[in-house]
Amino acid sequence: MSKEAKIYLSPPHMSGNEQKYITEAFESNWIAPLGPNVDAFEEEIAKYVGVKGAVAVSSGTAAIHLALSLLGIKKGDRVFCSTLTFVASANPILYQDATPVFIDSEPDTWNMSPQALRRALEVSAIDGKLPKAVVVVNLYGQSAKMHEIASICHDYNVPIIEDAAESLGSTYKGKYSGTFGKFGIYSFNGNKIITTSGGGMLVSDDVEALIRARFLATQARDQARYYQHSELGFNYRLSNILAGIGRAQFEVLEERVEVRRAIFDYYYKELMNLPGFQFMEELQDTRSNRWLTALTVNQHESGTTVNFLLDLLEKENIEARPVWKPLHMQPLFRDCEYYPHSSDENVSEYLFENGICLPSGSSLKEIDQKRVIQCIKQAIGTNSDAQHRSDTQILLS
Repeated sequence: MSKEAKIYLSPPHMSGNEQKYITEAFESNWIAPLGPNVDAFEEEIAKYVGVKGAVAVSSGTAAIHLALSLLGIKKGDRVFCSTLTFVASANPILYQDATPVFIDSEPDTWNMSPQALRRALEVSAIDGKLPKAVVVVNLYGQSAKMHEIASICHDYNVPIIEDAAESLGSTYKGKYSGTFGKFGIYSFNGNKIITTSGGGMLVSDDVEALIRARFLATQARDQARYYQHSELGFNYRLSNILAGIGRAQFEVLEERVEVRRAIFDYYYKELMNLPGFQFMEELQDTRSNRWLTALTVNQHESGTTVNFLLDLLEKENIEARPVWKPLHMQPLFRDCEYYPHSSDENVSEYLFENGICLPSGSSLKEIDQKRVIQCIKQAIGTNSDAQHRSDTQILLS
């Protein structure tokens, strides 16, 4: 008996208008990593989020690396970073031969804990080892508590790099995600809310810094007739073809946000009353793009585990994933400092152990979402019955 068609976590979703921009690039022979699509894509994103400028690059990781370079991060420097995130948020710190220090999440947004951040900065100030930057991640489309975080960083004169890779289109108190720090970054990877296949964007109100970012992103070539290079540069610019894809995707960004929010709402309506299920909340006065529907499953209340659900969904050809494994738990960063939310609460570790992300792509059909929901409901019943039988046998023995 053949399996039903695979349901993916967050597949690319083409608008249908991408080919127009690709064809224009081919017909005008703008194939290299520059051209009218790149210029227009940068202008469109900058205008949308309300910043003075943007630089289109090959990935969100490249954008973070450029931001660190622009801030002069070097060997021996320390950079604070959210621990509950993909490794790409912290790898560029290592590229600069600097040292990451990880900050726990808080329960309201699952993002960087202002409480832990303040404690880390207090200790660092006493030790004379303040960080040169703080990388704040907006997880699964939900903004961190940016006003609190920005105020704390201002007190210590530490610049913020806002990793909004997952939160393009989200807002915090009326302001777009990615615009609260010295630099903001977006990702257009294949699984993001809009995609260029692979790509990213660096945004800022510091126009001079963005001019330098373009210089560094094109191998830091000096102004000379011949190829001359006085400092280290990178090959990070986005191609005109991929920028064309991004422009077509950007045209439907608001539609994609509304669809993903509707997908979240339907999951919430159908699963919220299951015992032990707690969905990632939306902070007051914010709008999450709900890039992924994420929730926690309390084993004791639900009678099941995240791993059981993941295994069952996989058997049904449904792609779901655990919440990110905290970076302070990764072998790569085993020797790095970590500041928990409180002395007796590691929020990120709890979220990792109990969190799950459900299929959330904007192309997800209602019939497929119902299939996911039915599978989860059956899993809860099946596993609860098995646990009940096991408990009964223990009592009778």
